[in-house]
Amino acid sequence: MRALVKNGIGLFSPQGFLDGDNTSTFLSLEDIEATVELNVDMVLVSLKKVIFFNKNGLDVFVKLFSKVKQSKSITVGFCDLDHKKYVAITKFYAENTNFSIFNTFATASLFSSSFKNQNKNVLLFSEDKSQRTAMAIELHDAGHNPVVCQTMEEFQEKSSNKSAYDNIIKDTYLGQMGQKVATRVTGNAIIYTISAFLDTEIGNTFNIAYHKNSLNVGFRLFIFDAYKVVSMNIHALNFFTRLATSAAEYNATICFVGLDSTKVQDSFQENMEDAGIIFYAQMEDILGNKKLLEELGASSAANIQNKRTLNKAIVTKLPDFIDATVATIEMMTNSEAAKEAVEVNKIDIKETEGKIASSIGFYGDIDGMVVLVFPKEIAKKACELLIGENTDDIEMILDTLAELVNIVGGKVKSLLGDHGVSVNITLPRTYHSIDGLLEVAQDKKGVQVDLIFDNEKFLFFLTR
Repeated sequence: MRALVKNGIGLFSPQGFLDGDNTSTFLSLEDIEATVELNVDMVLVSLKKVIFFNKNGLDVFVKLFSKVKQSKSITVGFCDLDHKKYVAITKFYAENTNFSIFNTFATASLFSSSFKNQNKNVLLFSEDKSQRTAMAIELHDAGHNPVVCQTMEEFQEKSSNKSAYDNIIKDTYLGQMGQKVATRVTGNAIIYTISAFLDTEIGNTFNIAYHKNSLNVGFRLFIFDAYKVVSMNIHALNFFTRLATSAAEYNATICFVGLDSTKVQDSFQENMEDAGIIFYAQMEDILGNKKLLEELGASSAANIQNKRTLNKAIVTKLPDFIDATVATIEMMTNSEAAKEAVEVNKIDIKETEGKIASSIGFYGDIDGMVVLVFPKEIAKKACELLIGENTDDIEMILDTLAELVNIVGGKVKSLLGDHGVSVNITLPRTYHSIDGLLEVAQDKKGVQVDLIFDNEKFLFFLTR
């Protein structure tokens, strides 16, 4: 199949039924590679003329996408689909959506480097906050004017005035931005969702590397959403007690929510409580109690891994970390960064008043974490586009700052990947005050880079 090339995008348009038996007849790896040679920055499959598809039918395309992404740093995915098709695709690949989805070809064009600086007014919404943050940043960087809706109600109200916008984005997913992890974060609590019958398989499916790196970043509260758990056996019990024992070394807390006492043996729950696991009936019992949430998730200097030293593999990648950070902050604040000093030592924050911070971990071929210390005014300015207004609500600023830092992490992952270094990233941890950050990072040795944005000092710290 020959591709249509427009706006820097190679577009393939199969038609009829995609059920696995016939999909390979529409597209081959050779077709995609030939299109890539035309210097496109996206290769997409349009579903406009597709009447029906199932997962087997799409798997052929997805496997081809994966092969192309391994050799070429381009965006791959699907476009031209309605809401029903979008829901089906996201369900099929809920655990590993490493390709992009665009509701229309026009939407995809907005993200193409060949369509920059068109100054389009774009209304956008996604239920996934990380996604709408990523889209807003990418559109802003491409020279467009994104209007970010925070709720479906706001989106429905604004989208009714179609003449006010050049493009309306919904049912879109940027697969190149970071990774989709099977966790969520509320405040500074990481929430894992578990279900069905828990047995020895929990040890295989639980991402222990992600969990350990979340501890290293500074997360101290981990909640298991167990409403849908049917029962567990001794293997699962042993896994959770071991997890609780290792968490204790960091003074971290593990909680179970919604685990009906009729679903587990009394002796199991007693053993888990003895290991330090706390049980709550409802999620609201924790998340609705702000004081309890702060106490359970408080940082602690007790960190058995805080003596890990930097190594050459990390230091040589410092420019990638700096480039991703500076490019994002410059874009969001519309200001240029000036480098003031670079030093290898323990973190040194001379003025802590009026500062907030965030950290994000990375692990894989190399591992460690990035700490960013923002003056509040710079944080407010950087988050203004994503919030949609200027605000002094510190909780809203911290929440949005976490999404911004998540984008920095995604850019780092992408840059490192271009150089053959594979990493995954944790969710970001935010800090209301510098004291909380120092409890986690003050004994870590790393590379500190002092930067200036709009005459305000900004601190970047790379450590392990």
